[in-house]
Order: sequence, then structure tokens, then C-alpha cells
Amino acid sequence: MLTLVSTTLVGASQYAAFLTDFAPTTTLPMPVPALVLRGFWYSGTILLILGAHEMGHYFACRYYDVDASLPFFIPVPVLQTGTMGAFIRIREPIPQKHMLFDIGIAGPIAGFLVAVPALFLGLALSHVVPMPADTPGIMELGEPLLFKFASWLIWGQTMQGYTINMHPMAFAAWFGMLATALNLFPIGQLDGGHISYAVLGTRSTYVTLTMVIVAAGLSYFSASWIVWTVLTVAMLFVFGPRHPRVYDEHVPLDRTRLLLALFAVAMFVLCFTPAPIQPLDLLRK
Repeated sequence: MLTLVSTTLVGASQYAAFLTDFAPTTTLPMPVPALVLRGFWYSGTILLILGAHEMGHYFACRYYDVDASLPFFIPVPVLQTGTMGAFIRIREPIPQKHMLFDIGIAGPIAGFLVAVPALFLGLALSHVVPMPADTPGIMELGEPLLFKFASWLIWGQTMQGYTINMHPMAFAAWFGMLATALNLFPIGQLDGGHISYAVLGTRSTYVTLTMVIVAAGLSYFSASWIVWTVLTVAMLFVFGPRHPRVYDEHVPLDRTRLLLALFAVAMFVLCFTPAPIQPLDLLRK
């Protein structure tokens, strides 16, 4: 409920900015109750994406009789997203490799299947406007490959000096894709770490350490990666770089699951952007 409140308030602010087309103003474009109601464009979409992701994990756990909690959502009203995502708590070790793989990949697939139609609908509700003048506080969002493809299909090639003013639903889909990409990083206890361990076994430890270095290197493109690098290093410090072992570690995955692992790589590539958030005035320079 707290996350619903925080994301709805953020969504109301986003909708007000969407109506004004980046123009600085001291007056609201519509009454506060109407803005709050339209905040559900964002909050409903992002909670559906995050909820689908976590329920994918949850139902996979239930299928294999692994004790797990329902999703916990994290409200952060001071962020432009209104939330830092969601998680479930798995209360017992996952004994077999195929169980670990299925539980790990079920979440990203479920969230992705919700984010894609939300992206297309959100972009259809958006509109193209002139690039705003130097206005403090305006941020440019990095465009994943899937976002670029969807915007090209709907709006074609954007002329120089123009940009897409994203509807709050489109922003929710963008954030959902970013969350999917971050979760699919093959590091430690992340979804990508589970998938990597299920496919590569003990060799996944080298992948984990390499991807932490990659995350640190991405800070060159965007300072926002500094936070992610610190979080991943803290996670490895607490849980260790080695993934908890399953008893059938030596048994290879079947062909279908290996193909799904390739699909996970494809989702990561489609949802990833090297510079998620950049100040607009920095981009102009």
C-alpha cells in the first residue's frame, strides 16, 4: 500500500510534466485530485510489471514446493520512480539445478511479457515535442534497443531538435525494462546469477567477478552505475562470490532450458542501456 501511494504521487507529478511538455510553470495543469487519479497510469503499470516479475518467481517456487513469501514492494517516494522494486523471500535452499533455473528465469520472463505491451501502449500515448531549452532538473533517459525499436515503429525517425515526451505508462515500461536488465546481470544472487550458475556451474563465479568489473566500468558512461556497483559489491561481500551449490551441480541442463537461457541473454540485450539516466545539460555539452 505504501508503494502504491508513493508511485501514484510520483505518477501524478509525471503526468503534470507530461501535460506541460517540459515548459517551466508554477501552476498545475489540472486540479490535484485529477492529477492523482492520473498517477495510476504510472503506478498501476509499474506495480503490474514488478508484481508479475515476482509472482513468476513465486509460482515457480510453489510449483516445486519451495517455501517462499509473497512479494514485498519497496516504497521510495524521494526517487523519480517511487520505488526501488520488489522481491520475494525464499526461505529454504533450492536443491536441484533445474529448479534453480526455472525459479530464476520465471520472474524476468513474466515481467518482460507485461513490460513489452505496456511499452508500445505507453509510446502510443506519448507525443513528439521540441527538445527543451536548458532547464535544470530535466533528465535524459537512455534508450534500450527494444525502446528504440518500439519508438521507431510508432513515431518513425525523430527529427533533430525533437524528442519523445513520454507518457507515464511509457516511463513505467522503461523502468520495468531497466529492472529486468539489472536483475539479469549474471552476478551472485540476482536472477542472472541463478541462470548463470545453472548453465555454467562453478565457472559462474568468474562471470560474477567479471560482471562486477563491467558494472564499475559502466560508471564512465553514467554515474548512476556507481550506485549499482556499490550494491553488487555489498551483496558479494555479504553472501560471497560463489553461488550456493545444488546437489546435482554436475548434471547439465536440458536443451529446452539452454534455449531459454539464450532467451534470457536476448532479454538482457533488448532491455539494457549503458547510460540509463543523464542530465540533459550534460548531454548538450
